[in-house]
Amino acid sequence: MKTVKYDKYIRETTRNYRYISYNKLNLPPEQRREKLKYSFKDAMTILNPYVKVRFNEQFKVVIPIALYLVLFQIIVMKYTVSNGLSVTMGLAGVILGLMFFMEGLKVGLMPFGETIGYFLPMKAQKTAILTIAFILGVGATFAEPAIGILKEAGKIVEPEKSPLLYAMLTQFSDMTVLAVAAGVGIATLLGILMFIYGWSLKPLILASLIPTLFLTIYAFFNKNLSGIIGLAWDCGAVTTGPVTVPLVLSLGIGTAGVIKHKHTKNIPGFGLVTLASLFPVMSVLILGVILNAVIPVEQMKKTFEASTAASWMDAPYIQSIILAFRAIVPLMLFLYIVQKIILKEKIKQGGIIIYGITLCLIGMSIFNLGLSYGLSPLGNQVGAIVPASYSAIEAVASSPIYSASIGLAVCFLFAFFLGYGATLAEPALNALGLTVENITNGAFRKKLVMISVSMGVALGLSCGVLKIIFDIPLMYLVVPLYTIAVILTIISEEKYVNMGWDSAGVTTGPITVPLVLALGLGFAYATGAADGFGILALASVFPILSVLSIGLTVRYFEKKKQKEEDYV
Repeated sequence: MKTVKYDKYIRETTRNYRYISYNKLNLPPEQRREKLKYSFKDAMTILNPYVKVRFNEQFKVVIPIALYLVLFQIIVMKYTVSNGLSVTMGLAGVILGLMFFMEGLKVGLMPFGETIGYFLPMKAQKTAILTIAFILGVGATFAEPAIGILKEAGKIVEPEKSPLLYAMLTQFSDMTVLAVAAGVGIATLLGILMFIYGWSLKPLILASLIPTLFLTIYAFFNKNLSGIIGLAWDCGAVTTGPVTVPLVLSLGIGTAGVIKHKHTKNIPGFGLVTLASLFPVMSVLILGVILNAVIPVEQMKKTFEASTAASWMDAPYIQSIILAFRAIVPLMLFLYIVQKIILKEKIKQGGIIIYGITLCLIGMSIFNLGLSYGLSPLGNQVGAIVPASYSAIEAVASSPIYSASIGLAVCFLFAFFLGYGATLAEPALNALGLTVENITNGAFRKKLVMISVSMGVALGLSCGVLKIIFDIPLMYLVVPLYTIAVILTIISEEKYVNMGWDSAGVTTGPITVPLVLALGLGFAYATGAADGFGILALASVFPILSVLSIGLTVRYFEKKKQKEEDYV
């Protein structure tokens, strides 16, 4: 609402400036239609409210989380923040980068998604629609801001402990991202088929989740493969960000709107996020199995030694620009080809679209740089220090800060409040809450949705931290929890299944994903655990369980109330 308000303000201000300037000229009416020339001060006056709103949107998400981490480190852990200036500048880069990127996404890429989503089902055959859907899912994944954290994560993993994991995050990182993107592409294709034929989401969840759980169990019993289980499950959380979800949904909803299947059990707009979270897990596990079979461990270790040579291309500011162009430009070209050549639709407001793409490139470059210097170092730093609350950490103190029981409670509560606060700050959660309240006719209130999802994420992060502290294999947590999720899915109504499984995607924004990954890796480094992955996976499954459980409770009370009314 604030954005609409300020957009209206800008239009009114522009009209006022035009009126004042025309009358100041004191010219005949026919000459007053000449193009106005604004001074720099006039332009800043008009743009200031607009920029301020966009800046505040990102500021309100990043700064509270950063302040929480810093104050926790200083007050509770009694340890000063290292490289404070660098971290502060990095956080500023994250805010500015996301501000530019999100605005560029809105005016540069989303118009393509909306046009393609509307015209493609009317002008193309099903085969063309499915092909474009697959490629769109792949391209959107590469453009996700959080996808760059995978390479950052590889710098902390020790190759001796998990050679395959390190290999997939360093020299095979592009292959890993491609596997994630292929998973999203397949998910998008199936999602479009779901909308076309009116399929229920339940069978698709079971068809994708059960093989993934069996792959997880298989990988667990292989020493080298077991190291990638956490990475695979966390990759499912990286994919559902601000690029993939809107682009894919615009195509899916457009298709559903044109076809208008009368017998669909699925709620339009729901389900695609769920599939885009599950299939990347499967694809990364399959890639790990292939690499493990093809490349001997000793050869991997030799590759590690050969890959340590650095060049000027490895500089963070160069890498941030390269990653931005590799992510945005191919996706942009694909969208342009689809609209201009395949659909033969005119590109409206080309100048504004070029402006938006430029903002996307600038924004992602700055965001990647801010990630390298601000968010990731802060997360690593706090994650490496928090274990000192219950155990002696050489880099922090020679003895624990608190007793073992109090220290473990500090770790649990730290993760709990971080997850709860960070999730409530996600703008997408508010939108989900409103949608759920409307769909359930007020039976499932927005506030209840937001609290249940936030509590689920908080419990997930807390369990993830305890998993690292006690070095619990992720399979012992993921398989039972997702088995419970499968059971709840089978006995739940379709609308709650749609909402519950999609709620997991709301929790993984461009800030949450890199921060939680960095925290987990820092924790693992300090405690000597095999790896720090898996926290995001647990933060995704708990909201599903909480929403499905509350959905069953709501249905129980609805039936009870209906019986009482029938009895009366």
